[in-house]
Amino acid sequence: MWKTLKQIASVGIVTEAPPPAADDLRVRERLQAQILATLGRALSVRHVDAGSCNGCELEIHALNNAFYNLEGLGIRFVASPRHADLLLVTGPVARNMELALKRTYEATPDPKLVVAIGDCGTTGGIFGCSYASAGAVANVIPVDIAVPGCPPSPSQILSGILTAITPGSRPR
Repeated sequence: MWKTLKQIASVGIVTEAPPPAADDLRVRERLQAQILATLGRALSVRHVDAGSCNGCELEIHALNNAFYNLEGLGIRFVASPRHADLLLVTGPVARNMELALKRTYEATPDPKLVVAIGDCGTTGGIFGCSYASAGAVANVIPVDIAVPGCPPSPSQILSGILTAITPGSRPR
């Protein structure tokens, strides 16, 4: 054992120096700074299910797990549209939800953003327009960002939310 310790002491440290910290990998801090710069506080999201099959809801709920950690980014879900900055709408708008969606939109304070989630929310999906469905969310209220997919992944939904709050990146 003394021989090994003597050799360690005589050779010294032979590893490479660690690489410098890369600031471009600090995504979470940049996103928090962007949200705070845009809104001055946390982004409040109100989710509205306008008649979906709940596939998109499962992916939205995944945003709150430890992997995506939406709260850590400064994005939180609220129970009232009066406290919301952004409406996250899923599903084709059922006729019996049409008035409720309009009222939710009107109750959300300006400036408000609307993100339609999933194929049903963006195009009406397989349901389209019929006696029971008003079709896409854009047929009922103005939509800023449409996130296609059946259902879209949590990262696609998060990308849609971040696109909506990024100044200059949304059509209007």
